[in-house]
Amino acid sequence: MRSRSYLTFLFVNIQFLFLPFLSQAQQKADLKGTVLTADGKGAEGVSVTLKGISRGTSTDHEGQYEIKQVPFGSYILRVTALGLSAQELQIEVSSAKMEVPVVTLTENAAALNEVVVNGVGANPYTRRKSNFVSKLPLSNLENPQVYTTITKEVLKDQIATNFNDALKNSSGLDKLWSSTGRGGDGAAYFTLRGFATQPSLINGIAAVTNGDLDPANIEQIEVVKGPSGTLYGGALVNFGGLINVVTKHPLDSVGGEVSYTVGSFAQHRVTADVYSPLNTKRNLLGRLNAAYHTQNSFQDVGFRKSFFVAPSFEFRPNSRLTINADAELYYYKGTNPLMVFLNRSRQLVARTPDELQFDFDKSYTSEDITVKTPTMNLRGQIQYKLSNQWTSRTTINYNRRKSDGYYQYVMYLEADNDTLLSRYVANVDAVSKILNVQQNFTGDFRIGGLRNRLVAGLDFLRQVNENNNSPYILFDRVNSSYNDPNYANYNRQLVDERLAEATQPGTYTKAATNVYGAYFSNILNVSDQLLVMASLRVDHFQGQGTTNLSTGVTSGDYNQTALSPKFGVVYQLIPNRISIFANYMNGFRNVAPADQPLADYPSTFKPQQANQWEGGVKLDILDNRLSFTASYYDILVKNVTRSIAVIRDSISYNVTVQDGSQLSRGFELDLNARPIEGLNVIFGYSNNFSKLTKADESVNNRRPVSAGPKHLLNYWISYRFHQGLINGFGLGFGGNSASENIITNDLRTGNFTLPAYTVLNASIFYDHRKFRIGLKMDNLSDKEYFKGWTTVEPQMPRSFLANLTYKF
Repeated sequence: MRSRSYLTFLFVNIQFLFLPFLSQAQQKADLKGTVLTADGKGAEGVSVTLKGISRGTSTDHEGQYEIKQVPFGSYILRVTALGLSAQELQIEVSSAKMEVPVVTLTENAAALNEVVVNGVGANPYTRRKSNFVSKLPLSNLENPQVYTTITKEVLKDQIATNFNDALKNSSGLDKLWSSTGRGGDGAAYFTLRGFATQPSLINGIAAVTNGDLDPANIEQIEVVKGPSGTLYGGALVNFGGLINVVTKHPLDSVGGEVSYTVGSFAQHRVTADVYSPLNTKRNLLGRLNAAYHTQNSFQDVGFRKSFFVAPSFEFRPNSRLTINADAELYYYKGTNPLMVFLNRSRQLVARTPDELQFDFDKSYTSEDITVKTPTMNLRGQIQYKLSNQWTSRTTINYNRRKSDGYYQYVMYLEADNDTLLSRYVANVDAVSKILNVQQNFTGDFRIGGLRNRLVAGLDFLRQVNENNNSPYILFDRVNSSYNDPNYANYNRQLVDERLAEATQPGTYTKAATNVYGAYFSNILNVSDQLLVMASLRVDHFQGQGTTNLSTGVTSGDYNQTALSPKFGVVYQLIPNRISIFANYMNGFRNVAPADQPLADYPSTFKPQQANQWEGGVKLDILDNRLSFTASYYDILVKNVTRSIAVIRDSISYNVTVQDGSQLSRGFELDLNARPIEGLNVIFGYSNNFSKLTKADESVNNRRPVSAGPKHLLNYWISYRFHQGLINGFGLGFGGNSASENIITNDLRTGNFTLPAYTVLNASIFYDHRKFRIGLKMDNLSDKEYFKGWTTVEPQMPRSFLANLTYKF
């Protein structure tokens, strides 16, 4: 009885505690509406405000907006597009949830895009809302998670001709090594919050490559920070975060542009972007992006050629149903980039790039030792508005990528020197296929007067990897400390002859996995200013093993189930302006069984688990002129497997145990500002401390080599004149700085350190309504610098780009 009385007392007091919030919610309304252009397209970036009170917002890419917690009463809704005449609408707010009549502007989509991007107050370098980070249409201030958005406008101002350069605009992200083209994981690797990651998502769904990504079809890039297993699983993303590419979508107007870029090292690049309605009803839209790119290496030998085409279609048979179909076809052929692999089993002689006595102008390859990495994505989406509160979104993507050709690398393997370089090569024929199907239901509804935004989803991911590769052979040894005459004695014919003589077997296998996931995530508005997020995923991994296609024997099959929770809280100190946030986020990775030499050690394991605690502040003030995020995070990874020696009857056995752990903590700053008309500023800084807290003796309590530099800094300032004779002229300046990077950190080898660097870039451009001319110089000071991850990779010296774009 005493227990029941206590529970009754507690329940009454909880109700009393939330009574002011419930009362407040019943007296206020959430307004939703749409702004369209004259040609029926959603008007993006339009300002919508209520005169007389401090409430307003901007429309998203579909022209939709929402103004929350508006007191009941009469208002004038003011709709303004930068540089255009304002429109006003008298509304009466008298219900808790209200649909505002559609507002149609007098301008078409092309004209609106021109004034929004270039007009007074517009901030083209940022986006206020994402539909993918939390799989819900949340503004940045409402989201307890940290992410960086890199927009297409930034890439245009910087004349970014490759994906790696585009990512230099994100805080806390740094390239570890370039794309190798090898099967399975040939894409470039990046470090994010102390962990290695690769780009693996396009529009929030699986899309992997063995090569590079072409930036021609990018609307924006979202670098999502922290372990994100709850919504994205554990098969494609790592504990530091993920990289999601958002593609351009069809537009309800006729227009486009054609661009040509020429630059150093014989770089030539042609791109095209064309969009138009495809029928008289304007409910079938089409868009085509394409690019052709060719470029030589800055070293003595090497090149890359690529072709990219991305058609997309959108069909709107009625106001509730939208059907999208997209394809991305990417063909690449090129030589492997030079990566010098360091010895991993004995003390290094050289400890810095200078001590290697290495001529980094040499590539150690041949023009005919090439690899092809064609990639295809076929994607379809059906979105249906079930009611005013619920929407169904079904997405399916088929991804096929291939590595076809020669993969080569060089490594110091000799027992007593770091001058004799072993040159290895293999002929690879690897195909990987992914089928990813997602079904999401999103709702925006009220329970007890409190607003809920919910996503509930099902996720199926199937991956198949097929390999028919030759063995890796030692082709020769070349002394890197002088002009070895054997250096040039290397070509495809000689490689084929050596491969034909090889006696060791190649790799002829097929492996497949299925992942079944179910998840939900709910954002609860406890009040106008307090939001709480709760999320959970259950993920079942089904490893079907690896089949040796020569013998027909399959091994390594196993099943594993993981739970991944996520919690967050946001309190808006000033609604829609300043918020403080905190989150607990989880990521996981499946762990395969091990063959144990001792029966009393378990052979099956739990999934690895990464748990993050994070807090910080977000600002979006001065009508989107200044956005700022500051955060501190702490990530602890548990259930890491490691090998230990166990002695039984005077015999030593190597067994696998699962008690390892890794720590990563740090803070990040992101600033995106447009303080005055025409001036845009990007600034990012990150500080990361990482340590293997329980690991093999050789690396225990050391910084993992995947963590990259401790300090990273990125910045870009652009100014466009907007008056007088120089209207349309602009200047840009920025760069990247990194502290030293320990790329080998092992008791057996000692440390190898890449030096700190600062690389500066500058641009000048003239942007006219019909054309754009741009000039860019990267690495102004011709700084020699390196990237690496147990490897040493020289980076691009000073280079020059010139761009001409015609708009129509």
